[in-house]
Amino acid sequence: MTEGNEEMLRFIRQDDVEVEELPWGPHEWISREGLTEAEHLMLVRVKMPPGQAHKFHRHPHMEEIIYVVEGQAEQWVDREYQMLGPGDAAHIPMDMVHGTYNAGDTDLIFLAILSPARFEGPALVDVSEESPWVGLKA
Repeated sequence: MTEGNEEMLRFIRQDDVEVEELPWGPHEWISREGLTEAEHLMLVRVKMPPGQAHKFHRHPHMEEIIYVVEGQAEQWVDREYQMLGPGDAAHIPMDMVHGTYNAGDTDLIFLAILSPARFEGPALVDVSEESPWVGLKA
């Protein structure tokens, strides 16, 4: 990419992926603002180690689909949860509280598709220490 007149990617190779280290596991950004021209979609591959979780949170301006590639997820959407395995998915409406917990003894690998890619305001609001969410998980 060139500074000033940045060339956005249309084909994203493994070497192009932007890795972001987060407490619940590394995020491999495949598409997001600054990497591709996408205005309506973001795609990230998450590798969550055993015992880790992306605790209860919400995206005020985005909806999300979580698609499990490997492992087992305890996936919460609002106050309901299901165990998801490879090939299973969950849709999270905009601004709805949700959480993803690695329910297995191996890495949980999932894709998260978020929309839109461009918005004003915070991308994420953590509510894991607020009632009623703080009491739903040990």
